[in-house]
Amino acid sequence: MDAYHIIGEGRGGRWLVTCDHASNHVPDWIGGGSLGIGPADMSRHIAYDVGAAGLARYLAEALDSPCILTDFSRLVIDPNRGEDDPTLVMKLYDGTIIPANRHAGEAEVAERLDRLHRPYHAALARLAARRPDTVIVAVHSFTPCLKGRSPRPWHVGVLHSHLDERLSRVLIDRLRGEPDLCVGDNEPYSGHLPGDAIDRHALQQGRLNTLIELRNDLIADAGAQAGWAGRLAPLLCDSLADLGL
Repeated sequence: MDAYHIIGEGRGGRWLVTCDHASNHVPDWIGGGSLGIGPADMSRHIAYDVGAAGLARYLAEALDSPCILTDFSRLVIDPNRGEDDPTLVMKLYDGTIIPANRHAGEAEVAERLDRLHRPYHAALARLAARRPDTVIVAVHSFTPCLKGRSPRPWHVGVLHSHLDERLSRVLIDRLRGEPDLCVGDNEPYSGHLPGDAIDRHALQQGRLNTLIELRNDLIADAGAQAGWAGRLAPLLCDSLADLGL
């Protein structure tokens, strides 16, 4: 099994669309392909970003740019965490205990790093370096409501770091100009996490970037994913043009 796949590597656009949590797949070499939780939990947001992979593919096509997507569940190992992050391999997530991770030792985590996490980041780094003006747009999705919490009102959130919020700020303004959208500014959570994918491949490299979070019930099927991609692509391009960079 590969750790990732790339779509449209030869496209000429300056964007690089990433989808860190594209898949809920568990490799056969981990528990025979099971983390010890049932299909219902593996289809939830805890295992992957529901709808994000399709949105990322359509968005990359609309931007005439490449897209890189993971081929393993975030519960196996989270590619949007630094290698020293304590949430790299989650033992409990939104009320669900992950049996295969409860007693995962250093050797097991190291194997997951070597076979999945590191190859994905090496490929992402190579793609990002293909041209000097690469702009990274990370695509994620969020659940409308965590267990025991209030419903989340946002349709779309734009996450960003205080270290470089240029593109995100302009994009937020443009999204808020859309009369039917509730737009989150660093919601449903903060966009700065040291060692995450944006930090590693954009902030530390001085690349323009933004992270888009779509509420997953809004991108549940291919038609909705294509529709949102068609809506977001011109807003992203116009935002970049506004910066003149």
